[in-house]
Amino acid sequence: MPLFGPVSFAAVVAAGLGGNASADPPHAAHFAHCARVCADCLVVCDTCQKHCLDLLGQGKKEHARSAQMCGDCRELYQVASALSARHSPLAGYACEACAKTCDDCAAECDKFKDQKMMADCAAKCRERAKACRDMVGHAGHGEK
Repeated sequence: MPLFGPVSFAAVVAAGLGGNASADPPHAAHFAHCARVCADCLVVCDTCQKHCLDLLGQGKKEHARSAQMCGDCRELYQVASALSARHSPLAGYACEACAKTCDDCAAECDKFKDQKMMADCAAKCRERAKACRDMVGHAGHGEK
């Protein structure tokens, strides 16, 4: 069980990001933006996973993969957010994995575009994938 729930984790991350950007190390604004976007996505993924699990409970088995994807993305967001918030040298690696996972999750959620929750999750995943790829560039990591 995670130490923090999605809302409290997001609050902890956001609280640590309000410092003076001019006194921060290079790319601090990018680390902060990445951490904030990840923290926001935690809530979206948890909410979407709950939605999918409710539908699974109603016998809609086609939501099994999206429920798993949302949960898995949520876990990666938590790691990427925490590493970005503390400017970890490993943040780029977490963000690289997160971007790829976001692409897959968005594609899965797009299968259910007629459901607002699924469409919102897909849009947030695409936003997050872009922020992750930006972060990978600023962290000096990337596919080789």
